[in-house]
Amino acid sequence: MDAICLSRVKSEVPMATDVYEKLAAHLDNLPSGFPRTEGGVEMRIIRRLFTPEDAELATHLTLIPEEPRVVARRAGIPVDEAARRLDEMDRKGLITARRRKGKPALYMARQFLPGFWEGQINRLDPDLVRDVHEYEPTFHNLDTWRKAPILRTIPVGRSIDVTNHIMAYEAAEQVVRSHKSFAVSNCICRQGMRLLDKPCKKPEESCLSFGAIAEYLSAGGRARKIDLEETLAILQRADEAGLVLQPANAKDPFFMCTCCGCCCGVLGAIKRHPKPASVVTTPFFASLDAQTCKGCGLCVKRCQMDALSLADKKAQLDADRCIGCGLCVSTCPTHSLSLVRKPESNQPDVPKDMVKSNIKRAQARGKLGTRELIALQLRSKLDRLLSR
Repeated sequence: MDAICLSRVKSEVPMATDVYEKLAAHLDNLPSGFPRTEGGVEMRIIRRLFTPEDAELATHLTLIPEEPRVVARRAGIPVDEAARRLDEMDRKGLITARRRKGKPALYMARQFLPGFWEGQINRLDPDLVRDVHEYEPTFHNLDTWRKAPILRTIPVGRSIDVTNHIMAYEAAEQVVRSHKSFAVSNCICRQGMRLLDKPCKKPEESCLSFGAIAEYLSAGGRARKIDLEETLAILQRADEAGLVLQPANAKDPFFMCTCCGCCCGVLGAIKRHPKPASVVTTPFFASLDAQTCKGCGLCVKRCQMDALSLADKKAQLDADRCIGCGLCVSTCPTHSLSLVRKPESNQPDVPKDMVKSNIKRAQARGKLGTRELIALQLRSKLDRLLSR
């Protein structure tokens, strides 16, 4: 069966005289959304990145990979023009291409985040970074995140006790070893903060991608291709640097971010919530044995959620702020901290793959139902047939 298209039927996108309004509506009908703000910062973002011609063509793309002839028919332009413009937009990081040997490339829409924002890695300018920082609090709607997060949190390897029953998708090393291709790219969050003269001391080249996405990003110069050994070394370095591991919210993720609470937009939004544990997707929580704690304070420095503090020379744990990343556990010199598996009734439902994850998020936003899915699949098939 064809991949499921997750933008809505074209006729459902409100008509707009301004092509950027049309693009904003189109993006908002994708699973991750593109919510509007009173100040219009989201419009500044797309105007910075998309030319009017790019914006118009982008509204004809969905999350189904399609050949230029299909997009050309939908947009009403010649096939060779569509192929050239789609290729240019891919090189700008605005859309995604799947290149095939001896066959035309397939093109698909990119959502805002993760998507064409990350596509600007190594192409950032301070004004764009400021706009995205202004927009992120609106974009990261935690009510939607609680129902269908884009990312999930998994613990660093050294923090997991062998007595815990661990699923493969819950362990970073097992996620990595399930793939054969790897790449590492700069963290766009830390790169952006550096441009704003607020550099973070954490490693910048640290975000991992796997499989076809790793091949795609490295071929386009947005990532560096690496082997399994270096990938595992980056995971170890992330633990040492106190970075939270956040893969895509799927059992078979195609990327894994290594995040800090000072730069990461996602962790920042979660950190501002009074009870981060209630919105993050994680199978574990930390447990503290105060009797053995020596009050060294290392866990306080490493916690990205301010879940730990010192009082009377002892660590204090606020369970409502713990996201189960394990950073406090892996370096506790007295082994006073440990990770405990949540009860089965509180275990998060992790979608099988990114298609299922996108469907879940779209439905959580009230943007997609069964009838829309069927209509979108039929439309895509019809466009392919008519474009032959």
